[in-house]
Amino acid sequence: MSISRRTILKGAGALPLAAGSFGFAAFAQTPPAASGAAQVPPILFVHGNGDHAALWITTWWRMESNGVPRDRMFAINFTDPLARTDDTVPQPNRSSTEDQRRELGDAIKELKRRTGASRVALVGNSRGGNPIRSYIKNGGAGDVSHAVLCGVPNHGVYDWDDGLGGEFNGRGPFLRGLNEGESEVTPGTSFLTLRSDGIDKYAQEDGRFVAKPGRPTGITSEGPALKGATNLVLGAVDHRETAFSPRAFREIYKFIAGREPDRIAITQEAQVKLSGLVTGTPGGVQTNRPVAGAAVEIYRVSPDTGERIGGAIHASQSAEDGRWGPAEVDPSWYLEIVLTSAGSTTTHFYRSPFPRSSDIVHLRAARPLGPTDAGAGAIILMSRPRGYFGLPRDVLLLDGKEPADVKSGVPTDSVTTLRLSTAETGRAVVALFNQERIVARAWPASENRIAVAELTY
Repeated sequence: MSISRRTILKGAGALPLAAGSFGFAAFAQTPPAASGAAQVPPILFVHGNGDHAALWITTWWRMESNGVPRDRMFAINFTDPLARTDDTVPQPNRSSTEDQRRELGDAIKELKRRTGASRVALVGNSRGGNPIRSYIKNGGAGDVSHAVLCGVPNHGVYDWDDGLGGEFNGRGPFLRGLNEGESEVTPGTSFLTLRSDGIDKYAQEDGRFVAKPGRPTGITSEGPALKGATNLVLGAVDHRETAFSPRAFREIYKFIAGREPDRIAITQEAQVKLSGLVTGTPGGVQTNRPVAGAAVEIYRVSPDTGERIGGAIHASQSAEDGRWGPAEVDPSWYLEIVLTSAGSTTTHFYRSPFPRSSDIVHLRAARPLGPTDAGAGAIILMSRPRGYFGLPRDVLLLDGKEPADVKSGVPTDSVTTLRLSTAETGRAVVALFNQERIVARAWPASENRIAVAELTY
């Protein structure tokens, strides 16, 4: 898989400073106020299996709130983020470990060139840690000062004799190669692993989370730890929260910057600009391949009813490279983002206010309507991209009720579905997750529409 500089940058990174700029200013970071504190190297964020750059948005905002310049950060968007069933056998719109290592290497090279830095820091979640380790081990240590691996299945999701071609099989050649030797890290790069205290669904002893209930996986909660690394247990965080939670941010920042963060809260900007990519799911496979000609509309909505306040504050079509925007919004506004693209479900995303600007507000249409939706007048999804719903750990209410389709115990679900009758179409639906509250409207399923209350935190 080849990847151009334009492809690397189009969905990944910094807001441009001027027309024609890729958004990476070649200047050194101002030293932190703390005496003797090390400068923060450029940081490249690496998403996981099936995901995209937008999952790092809150981490990015927290970095900015601690003085890290926007143009010293980059979040890669892998072309085909889903792993192959067998790493050696090509599959449409899926990537091999070598594909990912190559794309990451191109992104590292470009970030170094744009910033003038000799080395960068890499932060990866889940599968995103695999290309990080592979790149460093295969001659890239000189390019990477720090590697932070968040919830990465470093010893596999399972350790079995069968399915040895699977990237997540600890007994397979890929992970065996990364883990061979007395130390499991590469000299010259500082490694930190962050893991959960028992509730990471991909670090479990029972195979029920990989569709093999009752079969021992050979993996424990210690699976993400590496010999030779600094290994930290964050507590009761789920698989995604090992990277995207405030608790994880503290350790990521501290490890890279060499000092505690000044703040965990996200500071607000006076004026916010949003943009991103529209990506598609060809053949039902999650990709980061651009969708051109998709319509994006943004409305300010009431935080209490989800009703629109006035007309559209932004309307555009995605370009050939999939980019939409920019849209200017107030940091106090609740928003409805409507995505309409040929052959896809019209999706109404309801979002909490954006406190800061971002150009990684990436959009994928909601799933197609299926047999389970037959007879429903309206369908509302509640989605948590940066974590899972944990019961009874979290307060989770959709339309005033705890969702029946969210399992208790180890957090495994990041989406819950509410189906309403035709008579209820058009009404407000409240989605409540801990301290975040979003009100969506029930759009008619008969018009091939789905509403998504998409949580930011």
